[in-house]
Amino acid sequence: MGKRKALMAGNWKMHTTVVDGCQLAVDVSRACTDFPDREVLLAPPYTILSEVSHILKDSPIIVGSQNVCWEEKGAFTGEISPVMLKDAGGSAAIVGHSERRQIFGETDELVNRRLKGGLSFGLMMILCIGETLEEREAGRAFAVLYEQIKKGLADVAAVDMAKVVIAYEPVWAIGTGKTASNEQAQETHAFIRGVLEQIYEKNIAEQTRILYGGSVKPTNVDELMAQSDIDGALVGGAALDAKSFGRIINFQ
Repeated sequence: MGKRKALMAGNWKMHTTVVDGCQLAVDVSRACTDFPDREVLLAPPYTILSEVSHILKDSPIIVGSQNVCWEEKGAFTGEISPVMLKDAGGSAAIVGHSERRQIFGETDELVNRRLKGGLSFGLMMILCIGETLEEREAGRAFAVLYEQIKKGLADVAAVDMAKVVIAYEPVWAIGTGKTASNEQAQETHAFIRGVLEQIYEKNIAEQTRILYGGSVKPTNVDELMAQSDIDGALVGGAALDAKSFGRIINFQ
């Protein structure tokens, strides 16, 4: 993993109300050992982002959102702006999650707008990419990822890459219990780093954190994190249980 600081991110998706979400935040904060080589991020629903931020204000845990609009304000019904997110205590956002792409039809171009919008307000941005099972079985996984990276990072300046994290989530492994093998995950992460080097240069590619997502569990996190190009995890289901997520955060 070199000098890149690991990032262990928990995406709560459409789960938790005020009471149980706040309790989960407290429990996760208690599970965090003070490691200098890793960071922890929680992405609760917008409805409790402010409460969770308040609970974690004296904690090193980063609070982010599960999506963000590209505009500061305006006629965008149902969206949350970067200004609103920061006002609620958030400092990061996830964009391009496969569920946003697959269920809500978000395109690479829209994801790119969201990414640049968040960056313009100083947010840490997690750009999700990933292929479907059909695309992988057809031998198109790397071609799909290449397009998602190129289009997702279109017009993103090299200087802004310090605020960008890439999260590789094979769609076929999200919530299915299936996980890419350690070798598959490492090979794909190395490919992604190579694409970043093509777009920018070697130093930026080496410094950019690339997370793995897709049924990350306490039982497989150690092996995944041992891979040289895996810099952390974007965790869904296991992040809703403080004990499980605590074990993932405290990977060996």
